[in-house]
Parts: sequence; C-alpha cells; structure tokens
Amino acid sequence: MVRKGMSEFRHIVRIAGIDLDGATGVAYALSRIRGINIPLAYAVLRKVNIKPETRLGFLTETEIEKIESVVRNLVKSDLPIWLRNRRKDLETGRDIHLIGSDLELQIKSDIDRLKTLRSWRGYRHAYGLRVRGQKTRTSGRTGKVMGVKKKAVQA
Repeated sequence: MVRKGMSEFRHIVRIAGIDLDGATGVAYALSRIRGINIPLAYAVLRKVNIKPETRLGFLTETEIEKIESVVRNLVKSDLPIWLRNRRKDLETGRDIHLIGSDLELQIKSDIDRLKTLRSWRGYRHAYGLRVRGQKTRTSGRTGKVMGVKKKAVQA
C-alpha cells in the first residue's frame, strides 16, 4: 500500500519528542503522547485534514510537521476549550494544554503543593494511600502478608 507521492514506509516517526510506531493508525499513534487522548487526536487530525485510519508511517514530512505544529500549539489552534487538560490554570488563570514532560512536571508540582498545604489529598499522596475515595479494606494492600500461616493453624 503506497500512497500517491510516497515511496517508502517509515517504521518509527518522531512527533513532539516521542518515537511512535509507524504501523498504527495516526489517531491511536498520537494518543501514545502523554497529554493527548483519542478525542483530542481525532480533533487534531480533523484540523489538518488527515484521515484517522491512515497509518502513521505513510504520512509525508509536511503532514507530520502540520500535526506537530498543531499538537505543540493547541491553545492557538481553534480547538474547543473542553479538550484542554489545564483549564483555568492555578498559576496563570488561563486555559492551557501541556504534553509530555511538561505535563509530568506540572502534575508533580501539583501533588507537592497539596502535600505542603497538608490537605487531605496531600496527606493521602504522602502516605501512598488511595486518593479518590476508594475502599482500602481489602484491595491496595502493600507490605507484609495479611494472611494466616498454615503451621500456626495446625499447631
């Protein structure tokens, strides 16, 4: 399957500093970038007029550059605000979208802020417990075994 004007297939394509598999569809390959989910990937592809089921390895260099420019500047592209991952950011007050290592660093700083505030969520993060209200009676056990030893029962 060779597209018009394309002579070779690339097995690895680098977008936004991440190596992506060329054999996967463009939408699902973009979702491998941290901070981009599948609905956002479809919106980006709709913006640059690329079919989502196209294999990433068959894209031309100009199409990849278009995708990367939209992914890096999601705020400047006319995508809906509800697709962004940092709406009304605490520090800037603006709607922004972070991807890759920027997103990881921001999440880490948010957790550190919760810990210094000594909020309940910060306490749960600090002690390695479940944060979102899950039950902890049976699941999420770490450390020593919570069972009965066979020898103790027989004796």
